Amino acid sequence: MSNDSSSKLAKWREKYGAIVIALSCLLSAITIWGDNWILTGILVLGVLICGTIGVFDVKRAIKKKN
Repeated sequence: MSNDSSSKLAKWREKYGAIVIALSCLLSAITIWGDNWILTGILVLGVLICGTIGVFDVKRAIKKKN
C-alpha cells in the first residue's frame, strides 16, 4: 500500500512539479513587485522557464498515456 501511494506521488510530481514551482514564483513575484527589481526579474524568469517546462511535461505525459 505504501509503495502504491508513493508511486502516485512520484507520478504527480513528475507531471505537475514544474507548474507548481512556476506558480510559486509567480505569487512571490507579485508579492514583492517593486520592492526589489532584481529579485522580481529573477522570479519572472523562473515563471517563464518553469511554466514552459511544465507545459511540455504535461504534453509529454498526455502523449505517453495515449
